[in-house]
Amino acid sequence: MPNLLSRIVDPRYPATAIGLEKGVASVVHLERIKGATYEEIAARGGGIQSTVNRTRASSLNELITTSRRYTDWFLRGGTTTIEAKSGYGLSLEDEIKILRAIRQLDRETPLRYVPTFLGAHSIPPEYKSRRKEYVSLLVEEMLPRIAQEKLAEYCDVFCEDKVFTTDEAWKILTAARCHGLALRIHADQLSLSGGAQLAAELGTVTADHLEHTDAAGIAALKRANVQPVLLPGSVYALGSSRYPAAREMIDAGLAVVLATDFNPGSSPTPSIPMILSLAATHMKMTPAEAITATTINAAYSLNRGHEIGSLEPGKIADFVIHACHDYRELAYFFGIQHASDVYCAGKIIG
Repeated sequence: MPNLLSRIVDPRYPATAIGLEKGVASVVHLERIKGATYEEIAARGGGIQSTVNRTRASSLNELITTSRRYTDWFLRGGTTTIEAKSGYGLSLEDEIKILRAIRQLDRETPLRYVPTFLGAHSIPPEYKSRRKEYVSLLVEEMLPRIAQEKLAEYCDVFCEDKVFTTDEAWKILTAARCHGLALRIHADQLSLSGGAQLAAELGTVTADHLEHTDAAGIAALKRANVQPVLLPGSVYALGSSRYPAAREMIDAGLAVVLATDFNPGSSPTPSIPMILSLAATHMKMTPAEAITATTINAAYSLNRGHEIGSLEPGKIADFVIHACHDYRELAYFFGIQHASDVYCAGKIIG
């Protein structure tokens, strides 16, 4: 690994981080300081739902304007490609609005966006007593429309007993596959819910989070060649101490991916160096493994390993010059900005 150059690819960034605006983030933070859990905050209408309320109230142009700020954060830090998930509209028109914002940002900014439909992020309050109807809405209306307009490459589901069960996730993801979308899944974040096993059964491209995945789940992911996307920033921000078993996954031969999980409720950081530090200090990953997980492994998880993720002849010239003497400093010194120059397609980002 060269001392000064590294290509950063971050596959996870919800483009609609509206909840970071005026007051929402601080309220959630105070709730956590008082000891409230992720689930308790969500049950009181906080978390995802507070961001949904703001997203629904925002116009397409307002979403784009807000997201440009975060686009600049990522580019300054050395990230040039991201996976951008929807999931903060939870209605047909609002999910489409988010995905259209992602498409416009991809066209108008140097940052490359890979769009994922995450309408199955939460059950919206108007469907709490009729969740089957919301699953039907996802399958019968949202997915066909999104596929028709070619607004997403992937479909994701938050698979958890208190969110979408394995049966519901199976129904949504199999429908998405029928519409030509590749599959991702939020798995085993809050409990050992069977998400990793379902990912293996369906052959999803990735399984995200995996904080509670056990040895059997890791073995299943390996057999099915599902890439784990590990999100230590979320564990840190939620005040948890249960990080995913990265060492066991790597030792099993899995091509682990690391990402920020940038979002207003559970991981408000765009900093890949912070993620590298958490991976080294809490997940037993070496700096070289962590950098690999945020570059070439991440690129392959987005079906872009042939064009980005490493410095090779024939690939796009995305690279970062870091103010470091040794690549290991990226994970060692945290809380500072290492990137001095960022190049996208051979052009420096000013």
